[in-house]
Amino acid sequence: MSNPVYGKQAKTSTRDDKRPAIFWVLIVGMILFLAWAPFQAALFNGQMLDFEKPLYWALIISTILLILGIVTYYKKFKLEEQRDWLVVLVLLLPLTYVLSLTSAASHYLAMNMVVVQCIYAALFIISIYLLQGRLGNKIIHNLIMTVAYIIVGFGFINWFGQWVLAGKMVGWFSQYVYHDRYTNAVMTDTNGLRLTSVFQYANTYAAFLMAFLFAAVFCLMKSKLWYGKAIHGFMLVPILVSLFLTLSRGGLVMLPVVFVLLLLFLKPARQIIWILHCATAGVASISILAPITNMGLQLNKTYNGGEAAKGWGLLIGVSLAVAVVLWLVERYLAPKLENALKGWSSRKLSNLWLPVGSVVVIGLLAFLFIGTGLRSVLPENVQVRLENINFRQHSVLERLVFYQDAAKSIKDHPIIGGGGGGWATLYERYQDYPYSSRQAHNFFMQYLVEVGIFGFVILMSFIIYIFYKYIRSYIRQNDEERDSHFLYLILALSILLHSLLDFNLSYVFMGVLVFMSLGGMAAAMDSKPLKRLSMSASAFRIMYSAAIGILSIVLLFAGLRFVQSANAATYAKQIMAVSTSFEEIQSAINKDLELRPTHPDSVISLAALYKNVYDQTKKEEFYNAAIEVLNTGLKAEPYNKIMLNSKVNLLRAKGENEQAFSILENNISNFNWDNDWYNMLITQAYTVGIKAREQKDITKEQKFFQAGLAAYQQVLDRVAHIKTLPPEIELPRTFEVTPGIALSTGKIEFMSGKPAEAASILKNGLKDDLSDATNREVARYYVAALQQQGQDDKALYDKLIKADPKEKEQIAQLKSEK
Repeated sequence: MSNPVYGKQAKTSTRDDKRPAIFWVLIVGMILFLAWAPFQAALFNGQMLDFEKPLYWALIISTILLILGIVTYYKKFKLEEQRDWLVVLVLLLPLTYVLSLTSAASHYLAMNMVVVQCIYAALFIISIYLLQGRLGNKIIHNLIMTVAYIIVGFGFINWFGQWVLAGKMVGWFSQYVYHDRYTNAVMTDTNGLRLTSVFQYANTYAAFLMAFLFAAVFCLMKSKLWYGKAIHGFMLVPILVSLFLTLSRGGLVMLPVVFVLLLLFLKPARQIIWILHCATAGVASISILAPITNMGLQLNKTYNGGEAAKGWGLLIGVSLAVAVVLWLVERYLAPKLENALKGWSSRKLSNLWLPVGSVVVIGLLAFLFIGTGLRSVLPENVQVRLENINFRQHSVLERLVFYQDAAKSIKDHPIIGGGGGGWATLYERYQDYPYSSRQAHNFFMQYLVEVGIFGFVILMSFIIYIFYKYIRSYIRQNDEERDSHFLYLILALSILLHSLLDFNLSYVFMGVLVFMSLGGMAAAMDSKPLKRLSMSASAFRIMYSAAIGILSIVLLFAGLRFVQSANAATYAKQIMAVSTSFEEIQSAINKDLELRPTHPDSVISLAALYKNVYDQTKKEEFYNAAIEVLNTGLKAEPYNKIMLNSKVNLLRAKGENEQAFSILENNISNFNWDNDWYNMLITQAYTVGIKAREQKDITKEQKFFQAGLAAYQQVLDRVAHIKTLPPEIELPRTFEVTPGIALSTGKIEFMSGKPAEAASILKNGLKDDLSDATNREVARYYVAALQQQGQDDKALYDKLIKADPKEKEQIAQLKSEK
């Protein structure tokens, strides 16, 4: 293919014989980081204490690597061509999160996202320079593939029930190994066992496997060494089998989409070989899927060494056979196809025919496996998942609701968003029904919620520009130049596309792969000299190195401080579990709060400690201390439900019922599908209303009684709304008129002299179990309300008296209330 000059092509350095020692230190650091990170639950940003420390260590490591990168590539820093601006513009990504701190719904989660974006920026900057060199590119290329294959192997060790071995392999450096078992390497949900390997979440593992399936096919075709082809060919079957074992519908849906898109980048001869490799591995994988599935299901119940050996033997044997077949295809068929189709390849749009044909074939295969009996060759659990692939399926409908709710949040915070963690903090305010999901299941929608239109435009401009420039360069390159960095396009495209359906980039390791891949694509893109906005190399070198160096040192110390805080908070939790000493527990918690005064876990723990002492001693100093801690925490975390609950309970313990009611009423819109919140609000309205009644303050009484009745009407309206939802949507938590809600509302009507209305409401809260005090009280008020109207429920009355003889007197007393 011709290679006309267009701008300035990235030149791959050939001076690999003499490298400074600092280069090798950087390489070793990258190797250790990429080998360590996956086994920290893939650096999941889980928005809670248990996931904090690895994230902060990742920040520390990435900033150290960035400092090494500055030293290694100092002489390459310049601002003379288009690519050079990317190492400046990438800094806008963390800066948009810093900007969104000003409107952050949760300062704690927003700071964690600043940390994440700094990790991405650091690794992008390193990659764009490191991957321009042939040696650096080769090492990172092999490193990424090796780590991926280790992750796949780790998954199978767990699938075949050998979790003790897996735990001991990584337990010495991973905090997610408990009792010699890596947590949720095989997860269980309503679909049964699902393989997750290091990710603890099957759908993200599926996204990872999809990316590396195509990466392995590409490496198989690219490798010039027989053993390289053999290794990559061998891994195709384990990757595909693992993909099926995740039971991820999203993975199976996105797989053909990415497959067809990647075909467009290949010449016709390579397209045929690509399809042949995938088809061969696919047929082989399906042929062993049922026995591998059944063995794994059994071995995860009861381990049997012989059965595990059979599983390994079957998997390795078929993988070896496929590797041999694919090596033969590469050795004998591929060169002949290349020669035979040279004329076709030179024709315009010749690379479109096979992708278009593939769409038809994929559609036919989908019909056969979903709509016919052919799916019977698959394991039962996979069959069920395939049968459920449709647009009326609950997970599809749920995601559509998530996106609609995200749009509501974006409407309220359009420019700079709600800060990092905005969705996790605010979703209960906007949700259309009572689901529980701290992830929006769409990276791009979640990004919009967090940094608004301003930050989203910057991110998309950054990504689209790199893809655009890389593809333009790819079209003009020869085959060798194309192959040098095509792996990075495969990884970035695959993961980003799958992230339209799930929260893959909440796993920072996945984000690292994406941003390193973007750096690799930028390293290979054509890059025109700048006519404007350029700067002399010496001036830019000094300015950029100084700026990045200072930022790195600041981030390094911030990371160390955050690690200390996470350690202190974890230690405090351990002390609380075993100690009864107030001083010891207080001291442990304060060590964290001295480092991060609004760290939510420690704020909640210290407030609870002070409240416990206040409940025992009634000393004002402990009440005041608890209020002060909570007020400090709520300034940074105004939507933190646990803190708000803690403050409400503290105020009620002090008798400050009106203040407690105000908090409940002011925040009802933030938790409008929370049964417990409505229960507390209506109960508090009744409590304050009765107090006003005792004080003969009729106006205040009616004010609070009406507020309680208004809240009850909201409950009824929401219950009615639930009935309008599509039947396919599954409610993960209930929302109903609970006995507590019916009781407090019924009591308001009863005390307002409306026994008919009270009886109607209380009837909704009646339960058969009268051993429960709340259920008895509902029944008591219901019977009394009936008797006030000259009616009765003799069966319920007798049952209530039988449960507690004292109820007879209490009912009589209520009946006489006016």
